[in-house]
Amino acid sequence: QVQLVESGGGLVQPGGSLRLSCAASRSIFSIYTMGWYRQAPGKQRELVASITSGGSTNYADSVKGRFTISRGNAKNPVYLQMNSLKPEDTAVYYCNVRSVGDYWGQGTQVTVSS
Repeated sequence: QVQLVESGGGLVQPGGSLRLSCAASRSIFSIYTMGWYRQAPGKQRELVASITSGGSTNYADSVKGRFTISRGNAKNPVYLQMNSLKPEDTAVYYCNVRSVGDYWGQGTQVTVSS
């Protein structure tokens, strides 16, 4: 069983930046897609960004032009660069990797506040 651990979250002022990382407990191969999701209090979990093994990306409209998803390696498969952060970006962010299994992390808190 693969475990994912997100890092890089924290408290940042509006307009600031954070870079989220996702580390796997062991190397993951044959990855189909990777993604970052978020869940704000009282709201459903939503897709923020995804990237396929071929490099095709997809972003939520609310983060287009501000967030960038990128691939890493088998142990650190996916990153999320978040710029120009807004208070409405406040949420718990989860990484997801789909290969032969569907793996999720426990989440990392991102709080955007002055």
